[in-house]
Amino acid sequence: MTRHVDVVVVGGGQAGLAAGYHLRRQGLDFVVLDAQATPGGAWQHAWDSLRLFSPAAFSSLPGRLMPVRPGEEYPDAGHVVTYLGDYETRYGLPVLRPVRVLGVHDEGRLLRVETDSGTWHARAVISATGTWWRPFLPAVPGRADFGGRQLHTVSYRGPGEFAGGRVIVVGGGNSGAQIAADLAYDTELTWVTRRPPRYLADDIDGRALFDAATARRRALDEGRADTGGVASLGDIVAVPPVREARDAGLLKASPMVVRLERDGVVWADGTRAPADAVVWCTGFRPALSHLSPLGLRGPRGRIATRGTRAVGEPRLHLLGYGDWTGPASATLIGVGRTARDAAREIAGLLGRDSRRRPGSG
Repeated sequence: MTRHVDVVVVGGGQAGLAAGYHLRRQGLDFVVLDAQATPGGAWQHAWDSLRLFSPAAFSSLPGRLMPVRPGEEYPDAGHVVTYLGDYETRYGLPVLRPVRVLGVHDEGRLLRVETDSGTWHARAVISATGTWWRPFLPAVPGRADFGGRQLHTVSYRGPGEFAGGRVIVVGGGNSGAQIAADLAYDTELTWVTRRPPRYLADDIDGRALFDAATARRRALDEGRADTGGVASLGDIVAVPPVREARDAGLLKASPMVVRLERDGVVWADGTRAPADAVVWCTGFRPALSHLSPLGLRGPRGRIATRGTRAVGEPRLHLLGYGDWTGPASATLIGVGRTARDAAREIAGLLGRDSRRRPGSG
């Protein structure tokens, strides 16, 4: 069965819901296709102790503030999942799940969206699949030889399964710091980073990060000097668990290892450390395989964009993948602005298209 809408949104996490909110305000006919079986996007797969970088009031999607939990300044992942489910219901967003999008194809006047449960034809597509589904593992020599357990951030749940073990945590960003802090009390922890950890000042959280990202984008758009954005402030937000472990002297980072061996890791100076497990907190890549039929991928697997719009396909917008698709667009607070801009631009494009073709939908 083939169905027709103005816009197909691929992905029902925070970016997809923000897109739906603004598409409805533009009066467009749309559907949100989500591969997950339940609401909550990637948040429902996060580790137990994960904390947001900002208080609830500053971690909200457009139109509805995230409720505050008494005594909890920085919400956990479960709170975000509940909020996203409530948001979806409150606005009656047309989310279909589980629906996996297999490919987006150019059919001339329309884009054809092939899924595992049928075909959709749309006048525009918003891709909002995020990065969680494409974990990145660095090519460290010996990784295939290591005899212990290896897992990426996406598979980490909590310290209980590692209690008493020797664990190497790799990565100097927020995920690496939070997971290292989580493991610091019950394991023999070694935290390795490519450069010394750079903590933001303790009074800085996601609000300041959003402002910094926005200021950088504005400066670049106006041809002014690059402010450095978030990177100029540091790499790690000192949320309370990280701050406590750091201040207790439990978060001491070592340089990056040069290789893994069957029973441990090795540094450049030949020093070795035994290990039972390695947790790779080494980031993600954009999940864009469904857009491969359009032939738009460029360096580093990205699609060239102007704002959120794909340069090579004006009917395609990419939302929520990071600063290259809008300042702080991979955050709850940041995605609303870029979703609004994308919905407005799509409404304008479809309006112009309809005026060129009298009698068309």
